Amino acid sequence: MKRVAVLASASGNGKTTVGRARAKALGVRVVELDAIHHRAGWTELDATELRRRVEPIVAGEGWVVDGVYRSKLGDLVLERADTVVWLDLPRRVWLPRLVRRTILRFVLRQELWNGNKESLRGVLLSSDSLLRYALHTEPRRRQRYPHELARFRVARLRTQAEVDAFLRSAGARSRAGRRPVSDTGVCREGR
Repeated sequence: MKRVAVLASASGNGKTTVGRARAKALGVRVVELDAIHHRAGWTELDATELRRRVEPIVAGEGWVVDGVYRSKLGDLVLERADTVVWLDLPRRVWLPRLVRRTILRFVLRQELWNGNKESLRGVLLSSDSLLRYALHTEPRRRQRYPHELARFRVARLRTQAEVDAFLRSAGARSRAGRRPVSDTGVCREGR
């Protein structure tokens, strides 16, 4: 396992945390697609430009990519990954995390990417607020992903205990020089 795509049913599942930990265990680069996609002033790259920037990354030998941006990249990241980690934690886990993280970012005026910061409007008031987006997309992703991801090698992690076990096994395999995925008990072959 040297090329890992990390996606989630909703924001707050821990993509960035898992991506960073996985990359560290594998000794590879971690790439957060949000940092590439969201330019200054919250402007977004179009599909062509995003693809131009992501293609050389996923052509590399080893990487962990946080996010997949299927609406703009299709299956580019997924097809190049040897393992897809799908974080599918229950709403009772990810929603409080997302609320806490978002409020903290807003209060501390924490920069996210390219000078962008959370705003009260973006957090709560706009029709495309992060919280509203997460609540709206999560049920649809849970319904679609089993079918859409069936052809890929997927580790679907549904509990924090499964996430912790996956990360522990990744560290142990890395130290031992082994790279199989199936020994975690939570992965399955899709290819």
